[in-house]
Amino acid sequence: MELRHLRYFVAVAEHLSFGRAARALHLSQPPLSRQIRALEDELGTPLFTRTKRTVALTPAGSALLPDARRLLREADALRSGARRHALGQVGTLALGFIGVAAYNVLPEVLPEFRRRHPGVRVALREATSDVLLAALRQGEIDAGLVLPPVNEPAFEYLPLFHDTLVAAVPAGRRRYPEPLALASLADAPFILFPREVGASLYDLIVGCCHRAGFAPRIEQEAVQMQTIVSLVAAGMGVALVPASLMSMRRTGLAYRRIAGPSPRVEIGLAWCTGEASPALGAFVALGRAWAGRRAARGVRLRAHDRGRSG
Repeated sequence: MELRHLRYFVAVAEHLSFGRAARALHLSQPPLSRQIRALEDELGTPLFTRTKRTVALTPAGSALLPDARRLLREADALRSGARRHALGQVGTLALGFIGVAAYNVLPEVLPEFRRRHPGVRVALREATSDVLLAALRQGEIDAGLVLPPVNEPAFEYLPLFHDTLVAAVPAGRRRYPEPLALASLADAPFILFPREVGASLYDLIVGCCHRAGFAPRIEQEAVQMQTIVSLVAAGMGVALVPASLMSMRRTGLAYRRIAGPSPRVEIGLAWCTGEASPALGAFVALGRAWAGRRAARGVRLRAHDRGRSG
């Protein structure tokens, strides 16, 4: 039994006319009559009683009609579901992210993705970059918002966001002017995370200090940026953190922009090389478009500033 036979049967049952059903199906009447007879032969029972003037369902036809309609609805739903899955409109996306991404990339990209793809369930997992890259290797997540470098051939990498560094300092203990000369922190204890957690940001921070003429005295280590900021608020030391974290307020904490050229940290999206799921493909496409819009906006702002200064 083919689905088209059931469609023909339902059309005739609803119109109770082979002629009207044929027109609705964009068929001629003789082929439709032959298809109905083939279905009746397959089932071993007549589905319609026919006279020159009337067509009526037999008891067997009346019993078949609800099931035929249900099967056609299910087939249509299956076809629609497959199409939506192919377009990335349904499915699951396992997305890992570093903590700082919750203050810049995620608040903008994730709501837009959910608006565009409401049928995709996003499962979030927060961890450090090293843990997220290991989870990618194991297939535990589909993609991760991480700190570079991402040098493995097995991974694709898309830069998404660049954030300037600012100084997080204890408030009230001494006066820290703004902008802050980095060299003024030469004697302060630094709070930093282990290099294996995010080599690029670690090297950026240490390199900034070296260019300012000193090596940072690292006295405390913490894995999460939120913990680093809390330790600064507790008076344990100072830290250089992405400016996105300035929205994170703590009693006893102050942020100061750094004098001179602003060092910038990068956050990007990593995923496995090869054929991506439709949901992942849709997320990557959105991330690429979002990063492009940000870059274009930055170019316009710089051009505007140059025009004002001229």
